[in-house]
Amino acid sequence: MDLEARSLQPNVKAVLLAKLREYKSDLNNLKSKHKRLASANSNQAARDDLLESGMADAMSVSANQRGRLMMSTERLNESSDRIKESRRTMLETEELGVSILQDLHQQRQSLLHANDTLHGVDDNISKSKKILTNMSRRMSRNKWIISSIIVVLVVAIALILYFKLSK
Repeated sequence: MDLEARSLQPNVKAVLLAKLREYKSDLNNLKSKHKRLASANSNQAARDDLLESGMADAMSVSANQRGRLMMSTERLNESSDRIKESRRTMLETEELGVSILQDLHQQRQSLLHANDTLHGVDDNISKSKKILTNMSRRMSRNKWIISSIIVVLVVAIALILYFKLSK
């Protein structure tokens, strides 16, 4: 019918296609009502079968679920034990880290004290060097002065002897 309606002229075709859609819709409604009525009787029997088999399945499912629940509980307990062990290890590691940091702090303090002492020694060495340099200069100056005095005295003695012997 659908093919025949489509092959007709456009003005007749539109009207026939609309009627055809209505008929198809009515047919589908009647089919669904028929199925509901036919399945109502079979539904009751299927329901009884399901309930009977459901009870047996429920018991096996319950045992199955109980087994899975026990396995899950066991896994959870194992995980808890692993977490406790990890926490204990973490605390031990933290204590070790604190101990190492304290040792490093003491070593740092020792190094800073040694550094301060070294700077003090360096300052003392610088002062000693200046003092020794000044002493060396004074010694050199004193040598020149003594040498000059000796030369002057030798010249004076030579002049005195010259004048005494030449008279």
